Amino acid sequence: MERVDRRVRRTRRELHEALIALVLERGYEKITVQDILDRADVGRSTFYAHFRDKESLLLASFDDVRERLWADLDDTARPGPDYPVRALFEHAYRHRMVYQALCGRRGGDVVRRHLHRLLADLLAAHLRPRLAAAGSGVPVEVAAEFCASAAIGLLIWWVDHDFRYGPERLARMYHALAAPGIRAALRADDDHG
Repeated sequence: MERVDRRVRRTRRELHEALIALVLERGYEKITVQDILDRADVGRSTFYAHFRDKESLLLASFDDVRERLWADLDDTARPGPDYPVRALFEHAYRHRMVYQALCGRRGGDVVRRHLHRLLADLLAAHLRPRLAAAGSGVPVEVAAEFCASAAIGLLIWWVDHDFRYGPERLARMYHALAAPGIRAALRADDDHG
């Protein structure tokens, strides 16, 4: 069983690496499943045993990103309402090549939408207890969407500008811009809606 699992992991890794390399070279929209097969040296039937299409391969890449981000959040309980975004920036910086492929100029809209959803869900889980404790009238989905939209926009800008600032500095800038909105959400009551 271990041998099969190792072979499956190796095949999935080779397909993922081929996808990332091709996205960096050509852009997501311009690559085909056949391009990925050729680069990974994997047969068509093997590919379809693991993935439905190139989008499912791409989304599987985000499963790994999600797991790593949750692990980063669980490893160290760092305080502050901006921590999930700081964890995202730190993760993006550590995995620059992947983020350049998936989120930069060469990535597609499907990439950005999926990463946005992933981050909004992560932020909702992070903000839910804070908003509930504050008795906020702002729905957690609205607060999470606000924070995720700002973070993803900043992340895409950062990737496209070759990670001009380090992740800590970018997180501080994000916090300076987003904190007033978060504080307002924590103070909001139902009279605003």
